[in-house]
Amino acid sequence: MVRRLRPEGLDFVGAAPVRLGFTRDLSAAPERVFRALASDVSGWAAWFPAVSSAEPLAEGAGRDVRLRGGARFRETVLAAKEPELYAYRVDLTNAPGVRALVEEWRLAPAGAGTRVRWTFAADGPVVVRGALRLAGPGLGLSFRDAMGRLERRLAAGS
Repeated sequence: MVRRLRPEGLDFVGAAPVRLGFTRDLSAAPERVFRALASDVSGWAAWFPAVSSAEPLAEGAGRDVRLRGGARFRETVLAAKEPELYAYRVDLTNAPGVRALVEEWRLAPAGAGTRVRWTFAADGPVVVRGALRLAGPGLGLSFRDAMGRLERRLAAGS
């Protein structure tokens, strides 16, 4: 069953009941990392193992994302400010329990490369909040793996 989530803005990232943040440095320049996030939406499936497919919608104003395991998300892009910020909210999902979800990717120069900070901000019933917090280490592992794969993809010129 597809459910509509509460439409939150960027301020939700700092106010959400559940906020999980992960950071990793990459050797690629911020502009290249930003393009991989915001412009090459279909490419996410090649470097983020949890993503089975991702397609841009409405000329980049949204995304349709499917995860391995069957979760689906219809998203609205909230910010695409090159090269430092890419953020989106989930509008529709088949994932149970979640009431609101915003993800923010902040990019900053780090030496000759980029510091990537991914913040996962969510709301749901107490049980869902607890489950999301418990899932934090797994999300962190998934993020680190994805950043390693993105690093290799960008080094190869993709």
